[in-house]
Amino acid sequence: METAQIQKIISDQFADSGSVTDLHELLIAVAERQGAQPDKLELSRGASFVYSYIEQVPYLLTVAWTSARNVGLEKEMASILEMVESYWIEDDDVIPDTLGIIGLLDDAYCSLLSLQTVSDLYRMQSGKHLFPEDLTAANKIMRKIIGEPYSTELDDITAAAITDADVRESVKALASPEKQRLLESQATIWNHGPVNELPVSQLTGLGLIED
Repeated sequence: METAQIQKIISDQFADSGSVTDLHELLIAVAERQGAQPDKLELSRGASFVYSYIEQVPYLLTVAWTSARNVGLEKEMASILEMVESYWIEDDDVIPDTLGIIGLLDDAYCSLLSLQTVSDLYRMQSGKHLFPEDLTAANKIMRKIIGEPYSTELDDITAAAITDADVRESVKALASPEKQRLLESQATIWNHGPVNELPVSQLTGLGLIED
């Protein structure tokens, strides 16, 4: 999986001096929708979360690709990653790329929701995580930040990609005795101890998590 172009897109937006202001303005609007009035520290924490969320994308794409190859889901993951890569590169997004760092929110969400969906399906059959991050809580937060109707449109794009890649049927095949033996031999797939999560506990002041 080649992530250099995605990494450059992210780096260019992170280098924009106006990105922090843009994020703060967005988070104020998001907090108001949730009935919250965040202070400067809470806005800073929210912006830090968004940066961390976006920054993880290239790394997790690479890890997910390697893990999928190890367990026989190479074709299916390749289809998912093709969708993800094209979404990052194309300008005609749900949230336009012309909006600077705000325009990366949908790209990142589409990427990480797709990966988590594949990992969840895989774990249902194998009992193992496909990669060392649990993005469920972080994805829920990003979904609230993006808001409707955009988040539902992105959910539909992800669901269509999972269907087109036949991920569900392929993962079900992993339940066969032969595949189970293969899974047991894969020491590189994470199956021991808790999986890491992007921190979301400090986002209460933005109205994005329950008190």
